Amino acid sequence: MQGAAMNSKIRSLTRWSAAPAKDVETARSPKINLLRGLAARATTPLLPDDYLKLLNPLWSARELRGEIVQVSKETEDSATVTIKPGWGFTGDYLPGQYVGIGVRIDGRWHWRSYSLTSIPRRDEKLISITVKATPEGFLSSHLVNGVKPGTIVRLAAPKGDFALPNPPPPKVLLVTAGSGITPVMAMLRSLQQRGHRPDIVHIHSAPSADDVIFHDELRDLADGENEYALHLRLTKDDGHLEFGDDLDSLVPDWRERPTWACGPPDMLDTIETRWTDSDALANLHMERFVIARTDKGGEGGTVTFAVSDKSVEVDGATSLLEAGEKVGIQMPFGCRMGICQSCVLPLESGHVRDFRSGTEHGEGDRIQTCISAVSGDCTINI
Repeated sequence: MQGAAMNSKIRSLTRWSAAPAKDVETARSPKINLLRGLAARATTPLLPDDYLKLLNPLWSARELRGEIVQVSKETEDSATVTIKPGWGFTGDYLPGQYVGIGVRIDGRWHWRSYSLTSIPRRDEKLISITVKATPEGFLSSHLVNGVKPGTIVRLAAPKGDFALPNPPPPKVLLVTAGSGITPVMAMLRSLQQRGHRPDIVHIHSAPSADDVIFHDELRDLADGENEYALHLRLTKDDGHLEFGDDLDSLVPDWRERPTWACGPPDMLDTIETRWTDSDALANLHMERFVIARTDKGGEGGTVTFAVSDKSVEVDGATSLLEAGEKVGIQMPFGCRMGICQSCVLPLESGHVRDFRSGTEHGEGDRIQTCISAVSGDCTINI
């Protein structure tokens, strides 16, 4: 089957190569027109990448690509998306890191970052992300409910500091809620695959059992691993964990355990305060999925992208990264949360304001476009 598919692609490439000379009469071998066609192609603006795509859409010298091969529902509003990466993608990422994914919908590329839930260097060169659809999340809803196998996506290399070391510490505390389970699931799967058996206490919260992503897998781990203790908090019945006396009761030695926490901003803020007050902050690793936007955003205005010669008027709640993507500019980005510094660009003129701190930046400053909003008109050199 693979040989037949490759032969078909080669025939398509041959026809494409000869097409510019198909009306040229020749008494010699038809291969002459193949050479003429290739010569004609060589004078067009096509790059080597365009030739590669004719053979395989995952072959690209300019960008990382992948093909969605499967979408599997986990809960009513979440799904695991399995992707076959193309050339240049490394499977040597760390459990807990995230990957950027771009999907073309109605002619426009939409980019977001999602935690990898696959095990590095395994799964037959496949990777997976597990996505929870949210009302405000256009791309997340599309990935959970609309994307089809066979869709070609763009990928950004795995990044992130929220990762479990190898080998792991002897004792670990995991605190997750909702879709915050996704990077931690990669950690748990990798530990099991490597045969590591640290003493793990895992506190996970969700509204109900039906809302627990990977519910059965977590239960199986708890039943089969003596070193893994799962405390499942169903908040509709039990309420939210306050991280006071109840934490001391569940995990008496929590101050001594390296802790990985991922979930809603309010939960992470509470954890950060408790660990700080207990002089345990050095043991705390956190991953935030959303920007904690204050009321200190920009005033809004017009942002001009000088190199691309495009402008767009946006409000003070729209990041410069989102503004660029609205007008079709492929902006650099990584985490989209102000952590990784991948989106940093120089501010050519005008002023912008940091979503989180309210700090205003002016001409000549290097700014993080994912957490900066226009404060009056400004220009970025991209």
